Amino acid sequence: MNEELERYIRNYSSPEDELLAQLERESYMRVVQPQMVSGHVQGLFLTMLTRMIRPRRVLEIGTFTGYATLCFAEGLPEDGVIDTVEIEDELEGIQQEFFSRSPHAHKIRRHTGSALDVVPRLGECYDLVFIDGDKREYPDYYRMLLDGGLVRSGSYILADNILWYGKVVEQNIKPSDLQTLGIVEFNRMVRDDSRVENVIVPIRDGINLIRVK
Repeated sequence: MNEELERYIRNYSSPEDELLAQLERESYMRVVQPQMVSGHVQGLFLTMLTRMIRPRRVLEIGTFTGYATLCFAEGLPEDGVIDTVEIEDELEGIQQEFFSRSPHAHKIRRHTGSALDVVPRLGECYDLVFIDGDKREYPDYYRMLLDGGLVRSGSYILADNILWYGKVVEQNIKPSDLQTLGIVEFNRMVRDDSRVENVIVPIRDGINLIRVK
């Protein structure tokens, strides 16, 4: 998509919340790979989906600086909770700084560590899951959720970066490119799993929208 169309989409979508705009600016100044921030349009999409699905329990795998976390929290009802898990502990400072400034801070439970270790110990079953962690581990996350009973019939899973900058359609993916291979395997698993139905939404780098039957 060219820059003019991206600008049009932003201009004709609801305005960005000021706290989120500040968080995006701070992310670009303070952290490595700031382009990983969900951003305005995808953030609105996540908030709107949350309001449509009306979950009580949300799981986010991969917090980064917390932009998407705040979008989910905004869409949750007052009694809703989001468990968000980030493996990089150096991001705790910026996460907590902005979470504490949000009127939805009471809905957020922040965890540090590998999602594959942390999530099973939480003892929750989730209505909505957002996968945005280590791309190499996407198949492992999927098995953890579906085989581990962490989602149920009617639960939704959103997997981000599912097109991986177009690399998923390359004919000869290098064996050393474990991130691309992880996403390719994840997409194949979802497509072939009779327990779910899905559609890939080409917003930004692609979101695989999955519903557990």
